[in-house]
Order: sequence, then structure tokens, then C-alpha cells
Amino acid sequence: MSSPLSEPGAPQRQLPYAVRFEWGLDGARAVVPGADLAVVVDVLSFTTCVSVAVDRGAQVFPHPWRDAAASEFAAHLGAALAGPRGSEGLSLSPASLRAASTVGRVVLPSPNGSAISHELAAFARQVVAVSLRNAAATADWVHATLPAEAVIAVIAAGEKWADGALRPALEDQLGAGAFIAGLAAAGRRNFSPEAESAASAFDAAEPRLAAVLRGCSSGRELIDAGFAEDVSIAAELDGSSAVALLRDGAFQTA
Repeated sequence: MSSPLSEPGAPQRQLPYAVRFEWGLDGARAVVPGADLAVVVDVLSFTTCVSVAVDRGAQVFPHPWRDAAASEFAAHLGAALAGPRGSEGLSLSPASLRAASTVGRVVLPSPNGSAISHELAAFARQVVAVSLRNAAATADWVHATLPAEAVIAVIAAGEKWADGALRPALEDQLGAGAFIAGLAAAGRRNFSPEAESAASAFDAAEPRLAAVLRGCSSGRELIDAGFAEDVSIAAELDGSSAVALLRDGAFQTA
């Protein structure tokens, strides 16, 4: 007999709250159905990469893995296939996207934010990619374009442990919290306690945000690997006014 908690019910879906917050792909599957907007947050580094690329007029196609299917997908689109961080050319590194001479169509694989975005494309009504760079701009866009009663599901991608289990990542909680705090500042109401807690975490970290990103485990991992610039770019709070909306399979300017 299956457990009564094997499927998300109203509490796990955070009903009847209008602004919800959850973690990872399973969390997205719980809180996004029925929502008017899904918000994917993967600060280090998928959604920061999307923000930098969209600033440059690019279209970013999410894909879960850099495999043969991704290569075929990119070839079909006439798009560049981004490599893992540290590879030549475009990669899952915001610095690589900023430094490239041109950025057009890009397939950007990642097992966290990109994988979640790829799945949400099949059933979410609308999907946006949010980082610290465009959190405020996206909150303003939501307030201007969606009705007051709209349901907004915010998904922090997190990272993965070696066994594939979700590792909640502070940087994603802060990115989600920045967006949720923006919604609150614009007058939105009816936040779940989970969403309120994410906003409170951001409010507490904001005065020393860059230091927090550098000091958290994900930031230290990247810095130790030689990617300090990626962490600095991710910390550019409100550095972009471009809203990254998933349209026709690609994140692009709303």
C-alpha cells in the first residue's frame, strides 16, 4: 500500500497561498501545477548565465544534459551547444557568455536549473529564469503583467550530492528571496511561510550579499576551482533590467 504522503496534497502544494516556494524538480512538480507562473532560480550558475545571455539579445534553450541528444537538438536549432564550465567557448559560466564576441542561439545544459526549466516547459503556463541580477526587474514585470490573484510558484534549483540527492543551496534561497521580496514591495500578498522565509533570508543577507556568495559552499567551490569571476557576476544584484521569459522553447527577453 502506498504511503498517504507519496503524492503531494494541498499542504505540500502550498494551497491556498498565491506565492509559493519549493526546492528542486520534485518541489516544482508539487507547487507548479495550476500556477500562473513558474520561477526557476539557479544562481550558480544556470539562471545567472541566462540573465547575462539575454542581456546580449541571446536565446537560451534549456536541456538537462550535455549528451548526444543535446548535440542533435543544437544542430537542429542551428544553435551553439555550451560546454561544461572551464571548456573552450560558451559554457555554463556567466563569464564565458559575457566574454564571447557574439551570443545568438545557445543550448545550455545543466542538471539543476536547466533540467527543471526543460521539464516545466511541457506543463507550466509561463516560466521565467530569475537570478540576483534580474530579481527586482522580474518582480516588477510580474506585478505589471499578472493580476493580483495570480499564483506564482518559485523553485530554487539547489545542487546535488554525489548520490543525486538534492542539496539545498543558500545562493538559490537568496535569489528566490530577492524576487519574493520584490513581489512584497510591489504590494503582492498571500505568501506561504516557505516563501516568506526565503524573503527574510535575502533581507538578512543583502547588506553583505557579495561576501555571503563568496563564503557559501557553492561559492567557495567555484572560487577554489578558479571561477571567482562567475561568483562576482552572480552577485550583481539588480544589474539587469531584462526579464528572461521561456517562449518557443527558449529563454529570451519578455
